[in-house]
Amino acid sequence: MTKIYKIKKELNNSDVNIDFARELNKEQYQVVTRADGPCLVLAGAGSGKTRTIVYRLAFLLQQGVPAERILLLTFTNKAAREMVARTEELLKVYPDGLWAGTFHHIANRLLRQYAKLIGYQSNYNILDAQDSVDLVKKCLREAGIDTKQRRFPSAAVLQDIFSYQQNSQKDLADIITYKHPQWVNLLSDIESIQRLYQQKKQSNQVMDFDDLLVNLLKLLQQEKKISQKLAQQFLYILVDEYQDTNHLQAQLVKHLSAAHHNILVVGDDAQSIYSFRAADIGNILDFPQMFSDVKVFKLEYNYRSTPDILAVANDIISNNINQYQKELKTTLDSFIKPQLLPCLTPKQEAELISSLIIKIHEEGVPFSKMAVLFRAAHHSQNLEMELNKKNISYDYRGGLRFFARAHIKDVVSYLRVLNNPADEISWSRILNLQVGIGAAGAEQLIDQIRASKSASMQEIINAEWSLSSRSVNGWQSVCSTLRPVLSLMNTGPVSVGEIVRILTRSDYKNYLENEYPDWQQRLSDLEQFSFYADSYQDLNAFLSEVSLQENFSLQKEKQEHTSEDQLVLSTIHQAKGLEWRVVFIINLIENAFPNQRALQEKGGLEEERRLFYVAVTRAQQQLYLTYPIVGAGSGYLNQASQFLAEIDRHKLERGRVENSDQLDESLVIEVDEEGNRTSFLPDLDDL
Repeated sequence: MTKIYKIKKELNNSDVNIDFARELNKEQYQVVTRADGPCLVLAGAGSGKTRTIVYRLAFLLQQGVPAERILLLTFTNKAAREMVARTEELLKVYPDGLWAGTFHHIANRLLRQYAKLIGYQSNYNILDAQDSVDLVKKCLREAGIDTKQRRFPSAAVLQDIFSYQQNSQKDLADIITYKHPQWVNLLSDIESIQRLYQQKKQSNQVMDFDDLLVNLLKLLQQEKKISQKLAQQFLYILVDEYQDTNHLQAQLVKHLSAAHHNILVVGDDAQSIYSFRAADIGNILDFPQMFSDVKVFKLEYNYRSTPDILAVANDIISNNINQYQKELKTTLDSFIKPQLLPCLTPKQEAELISSLIIKIHEEGVPFSKMAVLFRAAHHSQNLEMELNKKNISYDYRGGLRFFARAHIKDVVSYLRVLNNPADEISWSRILNLQVGIGAAGAEQLIDQIRASKSASMQEIINAEWSLSSRSVNGWQSVCSTLRPVLSLMNTGPVSVGEIVRILTRSDYKNYLENEYPDWQQRLSDLEQFSFYADSYQDLNAFLSEVSLQENFSLQKEKQEHTSEDQLVLSTIHQAKGLEWRVVFIINLIENAFPNQRALQEKGGLEEERRLFYVAVTRAQQQLYLTYPIVGAGSGYLNQASQFLAEIDRHKLERGRVENSDQLDESLVIEVDEEGNRTSFLPDLDDL
C-alpha cells in the first residue's frame, strides 16, 4: 500500500475570497469584522456560535494576523479540532501554528516550556482520574487512615473535593462545611491528606488535570517576565463556552490578554448549568467589569427551532433576574405547538411516551432524531422498562442503564438472599461491601453457610460463624441490616418497596456516603427503585421482573452495537449542545425539576430554570412536556413544576391522555386552558 504524504500550504491572503457579508447574518458579521478589544458575544441557543468563531478566525488570518499569535480556548479538544478543520476548509489551507485546544491542553504546552520555574522538570507526568485517586489512597495509607475501618471519605470522594476546591479557588474548610457537612469533624485530617497529596505530586514530578491550570496561574502570578512575554505573544484570544468557565480559568484569560486586550469571549449565560463542576456564571455576567470599554454583541437568530418552541423558551428564561436580556428569533416556519401532557401515573407517562415514539417513527421520523430528556438519571426507570417491553432500541447517555447501576445491584443482592439464602453469588457481593471481610473472608464465610445447610435467613444471622477479627464488624453490619427486614416480614404481607427503604436506611447509606462523590444521586435512585417496588408484595415475583429487565438491557446493548437508528435517552446535562427533531421532557414535577437539592444552593432556582431552557432548546420541530399527576408508589398527588406555570398558556397545546385500563374501559384526564385537571375517570378517591 502506497503511503501518502500531505504538504501543508502556507497561507496566502489572496488565495481565497470570502464574502463575509453574504455568508453571515448581520449579527454574526459584526462580531467577525469588528470584535477588536475586549468583546463579549452573547450567543443564544442555535444561533451559529461555532460558525461565528470559525469565520472570525478566518477573518483574522486573512487580515494578516500570524496564526501563532492567535489563541483559541475551547472546552473539548474535539471542538477545537472541528473549528480548526472548518477554518482550513474556508481558507483552503491549514492554519499552521494556531494555538487551539482546551484550557488544560494549552496549559500543558506552556508549562512544558517553563516547568522548572515552579519546581517541576519539563518531563513531568500527568495523572489521569484513576491515577489521582490511587495517589490519594497511598496518602491515606501513609497517614494511617483506613477508610474501611472508620467512617471516613474514600479516596474518590476526597479527590472530588480537592478538585472542586482547586477549580473554585475556595477555602477547603468552607467547601466541607457547606457541601459536605457530614465530614466537618474530620476537617483537620482531610486538610492533612490534601497537603500530603500535594507534596507527593511535587516529589514524584506529576500533576493531575487541575494542577495544569493551578500551576500555570502560579507561573503567571510569580514570574512577571514570563507573564508579560506570553501576553505579548497572543495578539488575539478567543474563548468558547465562556459561561462554563470557573474562577481559575477566568484568571488565566485575564493574565494572557493583559498586553493587547483583544479578548473575545463567546457564551450564553442562559445555558450556564455546571456550577456543580465549579463553573461560575459570574465570569460572564461580570465580564464588562473585568475589562474596560467592553463591546457586547448579541446573536439572537436561532437556526434550529420553530418559532413555537422558541416562544416557550423565551418565556421560561425571562423569569431569571441575573442575566442579560435577549430574545431568540427565527425565520423558520411554525410546525406544531409544544404539547403539555399530564398523565395519571409514572407508568402511564412511560406508556404514553413510548406509544408516541412508535407513532412518530411510523410517520417517517427515525428513532435517532428523537430524544427523551430528564433532570436526573433515575427519572428514566419506568420509561426504560416500557421501551424494553416494546422492543424499542435506545442509546442511554449520562451513565449506566438503571438496573445496571452498582447501588441498584447491591440492594437487589440483599433482596435475593432474603428470597433465597442459598444464593452464593449475592452473598459474595454483599460480603465484599463490608468493612474488613474482603474476598477471601467472604469465600470462607460462604463455605460455612453452605456446609451448615441452614434453611432460613434467621438461622444464618443467629448462627455463630468462625470469623477473623477483621471480619467481625462487617458481618455484624450485615446482620443489623437484615434483622429489621426479617422482623417486618414476620408480621405479615409487606411491600417490597418498604423492604428496599429499610435496607437503604441501614449501614448501606453510610457506605454510599463514604465511597461515592455522587452518593445523594445514588440514594435518589434507590428511592425511585423503592417506589417501583411498592406495587409488589411477592418478593420472588419482583426479583423475576428485575431479572427480566436486566436481561432485556444486556440483549439491547448487544443489538445496539450494530444499530444506528436508536432513540436517545439522556440527562439534560449530557444533552447540552445537541439537537433532535423531536424532544420529550419528562417528570416535570416539583422537587424533581426543579431539583430539591439544587434549590439549597445559592442561585439554584435560576440554574434549574436555565437547565429547563437548555432542554427546551434542544428541540427542532416537536416538543412534548409530560408529568405524572399521582406519585409513584405512595399515591400522593404531585405538583406540576413551577416552570410550567411560567409559560404563557396560549403557547402550549394542552392534551388529554386516554388509556384503556383495568379500572375502567377508558381513563380520561382532562385539563382546562390553565392546565389544571378538571376531571378524570376513575376518581382519585377510588384508586
